[in-house]
Amino acid sequence: MNIESPIREPLILGDKSYHQITEDIVKPIEGRANKMWYLVFTISAMTALWGLGLIFYTFGTGIGVWGLNKTVGWAWDITNFVWWIGIGHAGTLISAVLLLFRQKWRMAINRSAEAMTIFAVICAATFPGIHVGRVWVVYWFFPLPNEFGSLWVNFNSPLLWDLFAISTYFSVSLGFWYIGLIPDFATVRDRQIIPFMRKIYKIVSFGWSGTVKQWQRFEEVSLVLAGLSTPLVLSVHTIVSMDFATSVIPGWHTTIFPPYFVAGAIFSGFAMVSTLLLIMRKVLNLEEYITINHMESMNKIIMLTGSIVGVAYITELVMAWYSGVQYEHYAFLNRATGPYWWAYWSMMSCNVISPQLFWIKKIRRSLMWSFFLSIIVNIGMWFERFVIIVTSLHRDYVPSSWTMFYPTWVDVGIFVGTLGIFFTLFLLFSRAFPVIAIAETKSILKQSGDAWKKKTEPDYEKMGTAEHHH
Repeated sequence: MNIESPIREPLILGDKSYHQITEDIVKPIEGRANKMWYLVFTISAMTALWGLGLIFYTFGTGIGVWGLNKTVGWAWDITNFVWWIGIGHAGTLISAVLLLFRQKWRMAINRSAEAMTIFAVICAATFPGIHVGRVWVVYWFFPLPNEFGSLWVNFNSPLLWDLFAISTYFSVSLGFWYIGLIPDFATVRDRQIIPFMRKIYKIVSFGWSGTVKQWQRFEEVSLVLAGLSTPLVLSVHTIVSMDFATSVIPGWHTTIFPPYFVAGAIFSGFAMVSTLLLIMRKVLNLEEYITINHMESMNKIIMLTGSIVGVAYITELVMAWYSGVQYEHYAFLNRATGPYWWAYWSMMSCNVISPQLFWIKKIRRSLMWSFFLSIIVNIGMWFERFVIIVTSLHRDYVPSSWTMFYPTWVDVGIFVGTLGIFFTLFLLFSRAFPVIAIAETKSILKQSGDAWKKKTEPDYEKMGTAEHHH
């Protein structure tokens, strides 16, 4: 008996059998990559090397090569850090929260989203590491008894809370991602003909043989990790926002930051997942698994979180006016009409206005529009971080210390380099790991597969005719 509504569209298109699913998903790992993959990989690897070169140049010369000055001590590096952490949010959210809510459409996208989380957190972690300037004493971040007397880290500092939050988030996400991969590694292991590769997949699949007991434990561990990850999704960006909210600087000192940062992180994370999936489905020929349906579900979440972010922006403005504090007034007036007005209005148009286009069903289901708007959203979210950090700092209480921040080519180069690192890691992942969870996709084939739906759907036309005759 088919318990699902017959109107709901299938999540797996085409006449797929269980074996066909394995063949389609494992194909990019076993065969040679196509020209498109090599082209994208070459570009991103070269960009990554350029970025790494500039990081070493920064170490050698000092962070004076960046555009920082006495007033704007936090600039591009922290903007990029918060942006990357935000992108890392959607992966665990798609996996954990949608798993707990039993959403079937997550099956095709969770693996890529989890990998994206891990690579985005790696990119984010480089920025606090390099912005300390003296990278050889970076271990001072950690709460270690120091060899220079009793110099302990400041446990009241949100920067230290950041360290704990991000390392916890990274380790739980890594565990969640890896456990989901074990059954798929076993599938790849059993198909390998190269002895060396077979040995590697044998090691990483931990002797998985697919017994009922193993599956039972797999399900239980997945649920436990999903339960652990869900509060982490909320806590990590809340703590990142406290870097700002616990300060006394006008424009930062605001209690709305934690929920608004979380909504913004989910917003930018989903946009990045959209960008990646639309590239992947083309490069790896996975159009029948990552469907327009999946994109529409993601666009709905982008639309919702974009609206929440819009409400947060307006709340900030209203509260600055309502507080009656002259400095708060000025901080927000300066954002909208001061020398960085272009960044503020770019943020507003990209984050608040552009996602509203997804109310139109035609745009929501269009792959071109989804791709275009997902990039626009991430540009807007980068500007949001830039606006929060730079415009709140560059006009101080003392007009004599007012200054402008201009990024140097090193600032820009390092950021572009981290994009290169991210895409390089993601492309390598797509060649060594199944990009779609094979086992989980098979589990929904009989409920959401195209061919199965046709078999189980009652023929309403015939029924209607029969009733008519009756």
